[in-house]
Amino acid sequence: MTNGAISLPTSAARVLRFLAGGPASVMPAARVGKFMLEAAGRGSVAADADLLALLASAGVVVRTSHGAALSASGQALAQQLAEKRRSRDDSDIGLAVVEAGPEREIVLSNMSESPIAQLVRRKGRDGRPFLTSSEYEAGERLRADYTKGRIMPRLGANWEASVASGRRGGSAGGMVDLMDAALAARQRVEKALAAVGPELSGVLIDVCCFLKGLEQVETERGWPVRSAKVVLKTALGALARHYDPPPSKEHRKPLLHWGADDYRPSIT
Repeated sequence: MTNGAISLPTSAARVLRFLAGGPASVMPAARVGKFMLEAAGRGSVAADADLLALLASAGVVVRTSHGAALSASGQALAQQLAEKRRSRDDSDIGLAVVEAGPEREIVLSNMSESPIAQLVRRKGRDGRPFLTSSEYEAGERLRADYTKGRIMPRLGANWEASVASGRRGGSAGGMVDLMDAALAARQRVEKALAAVGPELSGVLIDVCCFLKGLEQVETERGWPVRSAKVVLKTALGALARHYDPPPSKEHRKPLLHWGADDYRPSIT
């Protein structure tokens, strides 16, 4: 994978393949934040609103008020993706986004390099993916901020301590020398790891940020065999709730009493 590239969910490649056949109508879906791409004779495919916005901002997709189509660069990327899949005869080729300042570029990536990209394609005994899309996207979001924050490993460093603290050493200027974007990314990582807690933050850094394999994590931490996968899923679930918290009880509508037309409440 290109250095600094962040893997996109597998639905990104599916959207490109669908639009490679021609323009499509964009219709609201039943779920909030989702769209349906529809084209006569080709059926339909679901797409996240954020994903479509990202593809459009990178110049891969051209959006209209009620439609979407691939740009010239998007057509070329879709063709490269198809050729790679045919030549390799596997499903390890996906898409990633590379950010260089305000510019974004969508590139091909090797999904096998990311441990959570491999896990999101695995299915459990019930036939469902081991990781949900929200868990996968949370892990990739953490890695994106980790990369933007320029948090690089140092010999003897304590990576489970506060990311934004000065306890790991570094230049004399510390955070003052960081660019605003890098500093903001570090602060987001700090908040995310604090929300997850020290018991789970270490495995997130090892797997999502350092791209360590699960067996390596188990060996280094002295964990039982096949335990890292379970701990990682728990950590990603907590991370996903941090990024997208459920609505609080205070914002839920109170229950109303249902009664007949002549119902009258009693006054106590």
